Amino acid sequence: MELKKRSSEQDVNIWKRVAVDLEKPTRQRRVVNLSSISRHTKENEIIVIPGKVLGAGDLSHKITISAFQFSDGAKEKIEKAGSKIVPLLELSKENPSGKGIKIIG
Repeated sequence: MELKKRSSEQDVNIWKRVAVDLEKPTRQRRVVNLSSISRHTKENEIIVIPGKVLGAGDLSHKITISAFQFSDGAKEKIEKAGSKIVPLLELSKENPSGKGIKIIG
């Protein structure tokens, strides 16, 4: 997987951890609701969910979210809250060091 390759090139553990989590079978991947994300984050944080984001609950502040998958309801609510969705590979290119990124799930 591309993330794993990147983590070894940059020697950054956060991308390696995300890649290892994504190699697990689909049933073992993390599933996180928006209400949980809202509770555990602050304004303008960057978070990664190595699994799927579901639309239960609301997002009360602006954040940047990167995940393997998003439900349609989650995408709608994230955009409505003014938050940004960034693909995992793009985020790993923008922030190769992984600084300031929080893993949730």
